[in-house]
Amino acid sequence: MPPNPEATGRRLVAAAELLFAERGIDGVSLREINAAAGQRNSTALQYHFGDRAGLLAAVLAKHHPEIEARRHQLLDEYESRDEPPGAGTRRTLAGALVRPMAAKLADPDGGRAYLRIMEQLVHRAGVPALQSRQADPAQSINRWRELVAPLLPEVAVTRLHQRFMAIRVTYVELARRAAGPEGKDDRLFTSHLVDVVSAVLATEVSPETARLLGERDSRQATGRTSR
Repeated sequence: MPPNPEATGRRLVAAAELLFAERGIDGVSLREINAAAGQRNSTALQYHFGDRAGLLAAVLAKHHPEIEARRHQLLDEYESRDEPPGAGTRRTLAGALVRPMAAKLADPDGGRAYLRIMEQLVHRAGVPALQSRQADPAQSINRWRELVAPLLPEVAVTRLHQRFMAIRVTYVELARRAAGPEGKDDRLFTSHLVDVVSAVLATEVSPETARLLGERDSRQATGRTSR
């Protein structure tokens, strides 16, 4: 029986997500992924995905639609309630960020590996598989950013990037959980992570931070003037 191209692609993606998670996106060769997927043809991976970037894009595409649908649903529910600003509002939006990703902890088809891969990507810039999504206002993460922005001081949005801090905390903590033993009840972990992210969003700008921001702006202005 001739090989099934779709089945081959799925095996390659499954092998890649596990190896990327365990050894790092750049810590495993394409040849090793090919072998882990049981492919005797050394060009199978290149045939299906082209290169490492194409394979990584396929791994993300496997999980992304489910997360997008769930986060949009939670944001729809948030907007339909039209809650007044407050701690409850922040926690609702924190939940919309965290819970769709946290559901991957219980996904036996590579969900935990996906979370560990995303934690690697959040520390990188210019990842082709993410760039088009980051620029697309229809993506749920960008919709989330827009809904969170009015709840934060302007300085926290444009200069301290507090929303990105909340996203990074989410990815780091989910990856840490995903690297641990499977089979745990993740409800308490998820609820606490929502609490933590809500607290990050509620963090006030201290006088010290405001002073240091002012000093930085002054140095930058002086540097521009000197040029």
